[in-house]
Amino acid sequence: MLVPRLRLLPARWLAWVVGWCLGAALWGVAASAVAQTPTPSVQGPPAELVLGPSAPSVAVWPALRRYQGDTPLRDWTQASLLRDNFVPMPGTNATLGLQPEPVWLHLPLRVLPGAEGVWVLDIDYPPLNQVSVYLVRNDMVVAQDKIGSRIPRDERRQPARSPTTQLTLSEGQYDLWLQVQTSGAMVLPMTLSRPAVFYARALDEQMLQGLLTGLALCLLCYSLAQWLSLRDSLFLKYGLLLSGSLAFSLHMFGVGRQYVWGAWPGVEVYASGVAALAAAAGSFLFIEHTLRGLGQARWWRLAMRGGAVLCGAVALAYVFGLLPLKVVTAVMSVLGVVPALMGLRGAFRLARAGDQVGLTLLLAWAVYGLGTAVMIGVIRGWMPVNFWTQHAFQFSATLDMLLFMRVLGLRTHAMAQAAHQARHDLGVMASLAHTDPLTGLPNRRGLNAALAEVLPHANPGRLVAVYVLDLDGFKPVNDRFGHDVGDELLVAVAQRLRAHIRSSDLVARVGGDEFVLVAHGLPDERSAHELGLKLCDAFVPAFEVVGAPVRVGLTAGYALAPVDGHDAVDLLRRADAAMYAGKQAGKQRLVRAQPAPV
Repeated sequence: MLVPRLRLLPARWLAWVVGWCLGAALWGVAASAVAQTPTPSVQGPPAELVLGPSAPSVAVWPALRRYQGDTPLRDWTQASLLRDNFVPMPGTNATLGLQPEPVWLHLPLRVLPGAEGVWVLDIDYPPLNQVSVYLVRNDMVVAQDKIGSRIPRDERRQPARSPTTQLTLSEGQYDLWLQVQTSGAMVLPMTLSRPAVFYARALDEQMLQGLLTGLALCLLCYSLAQWLSLRDSLFLKYGLLLSGSLAFSLHMFGVGRQYVWGAWPGVEVYASGVAALAAAAGSFLFIEHTLRGLGQARWWRLAMRGGAVLCGAVALAYVFGLLPLKVVTAVMSVLGVVPALMGLRGAFRLARAGDQVGLTLLLAWAVYGLGTAVMIGVIRGWMPVNFWTQHAFQFSATLDMLLFMRVLGLRTHAMAQAAHQARHDLGVMASLAHTDPLTGLPNRRGLNAALAEVLPHANPGRLVAVYVLDLDGFKPVNDRFGHDVGDELLVAVAQRLRAHIRSSDLVARVGGDEFVLVAHGLPDERSAHELGLKLCDAFVPAFEVVGAPVRVGLTAGYALAPVDGHDAVDLLRRADAAMYAGKQAGKQRLVRAQPAPV
């Protein structure tokens, strides 16, 4: 019992890890949905941001200030007058959490000699709706721009993936005023970089997004092709899950706005909510289908399907303006994790049984939970904003889709094995139906099938000979030694008959000690007669049964097709009559059937 317990241990531990990760993700999402403005850190006034010739890229967050006054700001001039109400940024690692109202930011900026020229302001968080940028020098606006996901394509100066604008700076002091507004999290990983550094970084990101998007599209095409080929709805449900995840990534990383739906800004408004709900609906359906048949109660199946319907209803209500994004976010914060939590018990049962599907599902959910937890950590400011934390959810979603594809592969393999087993069982049943269980020779059904196959091809140059064979002296052996010895003798007879015929000929046992031989492709009647004599001579030597020699003879009658006809029943009847004529004439001889009357 020790080995089975050790084998089950990893699945149990993995289930605990998955449950913990999903629970942490659910708590984190719920906490983020009601998050308030982060509390400013207690620091001294931040130093101004200094651009020098030796640093081609500088992080902006440490020098940013945020407006903390009671009077709403209308424009940058009012912000300038109330600059004393701008406080240092909170220690939340480039994030302000969820901010329903626009936020004003101020960046004191000094350009050293040698650092003049073009700099690129990049906020590497594509979902930001709109950022108004004002570059001010000596109380005069020297440059301004509007960037963000809600800015129409033809109004963008910089066709970049993320909110980006170019600033031409000369030596001296500047004030950079930013008004940021977004319906989601206000994550602000902001840098000022030289164009060469910015474009190199942007190219690396485009390559990564192209790779991940291409992989997702390949998986989607494969799943749809498999659905069309196999008509297995699980592949279609996987396609829905994958489509939602792909659309969400396209929105979150700006590729959709840049290349896919940029000309339709309305799509950008609903992309994240609808995509997330589509992924959740696909997850409900996929998990319900995968774990179907494991003894789940009817209410569980209905709840899983109901969750998918609820996701669809919320998505439609959101698109038609019946629900605000805040409500959709709250609903999604729960529905996104519920399918995995509801499927955890079934997957654990599969894993305990050693089923790879269960282990794969548990691993997929652990990865998803960790990715979600990291994303929440970034939004809440619990984790620093860097390449790995920004892409953690996308990487986990991609790995999740690959693991789910493995589930599909395991399922397809199981279906193929089941089909192969069914064909094998069907073949065994057919073989049993056409085979004599004692000797392994074809029975009467097998004989009829063989005659039906060869008789239509009989002609004068390719005769078919049908021999009816009966053992001489079998009954005394059976009565003297018993049925077991008689059965052993019949097996030995079958082996001897096989040894003296061609591989293309067929010998069948049709009952008791009676056999039938079908030989086809014989060139003439003489060949048929010689084959019959050969069989009779084969029974001259004794058989070794129960350690003693046992002698039985053979009497055979035969008929030829097409000489004596083409009908199988008539040929067998005529051959049988010839065999009985041989018995009456003294046994152990070969007799040709009488010619058919003219």
